[in-house]
Amino acid sequence: MAAFTTHAEETGLIYHTARTLEMPGLAHGFSTRAGGVSRGIFGQLNLGLHRGDSDENVLENYRIFCTALGVAPERCVLSRQVHRDDVKIVTESDAGAGLTYPQDYEADALVTNAERLSLVIFSADCIPTLFYDPVTRCIGAAHAGWRGTALGIAAKTIRAMERLYGAKAKNIRAAIGPGIGPCCFETDDDVPCAMKQALGDAAVSYMTHQQDSGKWHVDLKGLNALWMQQSGVLPEHIAVSSACTACDSALYWSHRIVGDARGSQAALICLK
Repeated sequence: MAAFTTHAEETGLIYHTARTLEMPGLAHGFSTRAGGVSRGIFGQLNLGLHRGDSDENVLENYRIFCTALGVAPERCVLSRQVHRDDVKIVTESDAGAGLTYPQDYEADALVTNAERLSLVIFSADCIPTLFYDPVTRCIGAAHAGWRGTALGIAAKTIRAMERLYGAKAKNIRAAIGPGIGPCCFETDDDVPCAMKQALGDAAVSYMTHQQDSGKWHVDLKGLNALWMQQSGVLPEHIAVSSACTACDSALYWSHRIVGDARGSQAALICLK
């Protein structure tokens, strides 16, 4: 599995890129909390609207993040995530949806082959995933909580890229960004049961049962990588971040640590 690069700007902005996606004609990044203008529980780079932060702060945070990535904030397309497996086809008419005007859709995954449109998904423990086929020049972004992971949203995003744009999984480059790790994602039996129902015995090695507590520790990043590989993405084309958002709550927001009193990280990808 390939590694990530951490970028630290003089302004204080810190974000990550995946080496699998560091390619000509593509912009992408995974944000952290660092480097924005928001304060208090939203400090600093909150990219989530409708969380209680001021719109002015969030818009300025988008300007900061997008400027670093070399994309236009007014051409971002934001997901409205509901922990399902809906994949939205993004076209030129969607430029600015969710940021400069309200979006009229719900989707945990976005795909497009339109240039200069930035697909944006959000996370605060859930697993952010980005996809790029350099042959057919199409991209995807998916938010995978445990429900989305069990529903195979990563695989469904890949299939949408294949069906709509002629992509081939063997050519797709993918990145799995910072999210809660198996060290901190402790669950009851419902999550392992859902994963085994979806992936069969292949899921077992990504879940560990704790005899003392009766709880399970589940590796959502590993399970999403498994979905990608079962879809035909080559292992060497998948970058997996080692960062656990719950372990490092100074750099990332973690819903498990602070609940709803928080901002949101974002993952962004754009054909330049």
